[in-house]
Amino acid sequence: MGYDGMVLKKSITLSKIYSIHYFEYCSDFKFKGESHDFWEFLLVDKGEVGITAGDKFFILKKGHIVFHQPNEFHNVKALGKFAPNLIVISFDCKSTAMNFFKTRILKIDGVEQNLLANIIIEARQCFDCPINDPHIENMPLKKQTAFGSQQLLLLYLEQFLIHIIRRYSNAALHRHPSGTELTKITKNKRNSETFSLIVDYLEQNISNQVSINNICQHNHISRSQLLKLFKEQTSMGVIEYFLHLKIDIAKELIRTNKMNFSQIAEYLGYSSIHYFSRQFRKMTGMTPTEYSSSIKAMADGGLQHNCRQ
Repeated sequence: MGYDGMVLKKSITLSKIYSIHYFEYCSDFKFKGESHDFWEFLLVDKGEVGITAGDKFFILKKGHIVFHQPNEFHNVKALGKFAPNLIVISFDCKSTAMNFFKTRILKIDGVEQNLLANIIIEARQCFDCPINDPHIENMPLKKQTAFGSQQLLLLYLEQFLIHIIRRYSNAALHRHPSGTELTKITKNKRNSETFSLIVDYLEQNISNQVSINNICQHNHISRSQLLKLFKEQTSMGVIEYFLHLKIDIAKELIRTNKMNFSQIAEYLGYSSIHYFSRQFRKMTGMTPTEYSSSIKAMADGGLQHNCRQ
């Protein structure tokens, strides 16, 4: 008996990646604009920015994503209040499905956020250059990478685009979920909501020292559930996540230039500026002073991410 294989249709295929960047910018940065013959999207991971797409101006906040089609003029600037974190990815794709993204401002969900995190991780595996440097015009590949890293990068990005289209067009089979699927969907939604509530609690207590018991009591969750939830959502423990959150906020405060290092250390609940500096260096690989200098140096040339190959 013979078997006939099936050639499966590809709805979206990327032929080339030009750039994958994760930028941390000051609250006064601006990029005068450009256009190019490939696709690019910009996602606001933190803060907010104003962007021009063609002849239209938009304000994007955390979680918003804009797609710039080939040859569309675009620029971006901070609005003065927040120091934004931006993900900028440019690529070549001739698939007609990309028409979905023209002239649209979208908001990503948790699944898409996780896919973006995987893309950033794989980009650091693939490229032999920092992904936060706006002056790099070409992103050279490493000579040796983890097995399948380049292919995973393409697959994650294609999956990211497909997931957005399916979610917004409600094209996922057009049927009611089964009992098992409904239970899984409900559980995932509940876990996501619980995680968001706990992160809100941590952000509200960023100036304090919190314990696992504090978090459990305030959020009505058991210790085992809390640890499992953060392992699933972040691949780290809740206290480790809280310490990273403090440093992320410290970086944002440094970029807004409204507090000195002593004030930031006090605001974040560190016992001394020296302890704060040690923790900052442990998390980032540089001191607060070195971080501040590096951000200012990168900002000197604006947002230049044209990666031509």
